[in-house]
Amino acid sequence: MIRKNPNGDLPVIHETAYVDSTAIICGKVVVHENVFIGPYAVIRADEVDENGELEAIVIGAHSNIQDGVVVHSKAGGLVHIGQHTSIAHRSIVHGPCVVGDNVFIGFNSVLFNCAVGDRSVVRHNSVVEGCDIPEGFYIPSTTNIHSSSDLRTIEQVTPQTADFSESVARANQELVKGYKKLQNEF
Repeated sequence: MIRKNPNGDLPVIHETAYVDSTAIICGKVVVHENVFIGPYAVIRADEVDENGELEAIVIGAHSNIQDGVVVHSKAGGLVHIGQHTSIAHRSIVHGPCVVGDNVFIGFNSVLFNCAVGDRSVVRHNSVVEGCDIPEGFYIPSTTNIHSSSDLRTIEQVTPQTADFSESVARANQELVKGYKKLQNEF
């Protein structure tokens, strides 16, 4: 469902993107080319700051927002998800938040008030809150990161982990093509 927010902002979705019919895209949202938005995802840009303003939620080209993902922002803060980035099933990206290019966010992970650098991996059931993850970092499953000092024990992304993230992105790009073809059949 594509709908306006109370300010009257309507999502802008590139014609090559695929948005599942069960997903909800609301308000000041920009979805770039070849993005996959899976079943029951919710991307909602509707809360405003103290001046009645809000920044857009932006989903970069060739990224995928998988089943049940929630993307929202507190008080109109920026949410920017880079290109070729995968946000896996049932994750929450809550702004203000910036997620770089070629990033993988694992199942059920939560990002809040943070930045995740390019080519980083946040594995399943992890929480990143209130800090910046540098480029190329690997955060293991079930890890909670709440400050820069928590990062000292985290190893950088291995080439094998980066390959996994890229394979997920490629698979979801193929899904965009397949589902777009199916849309033409109905």
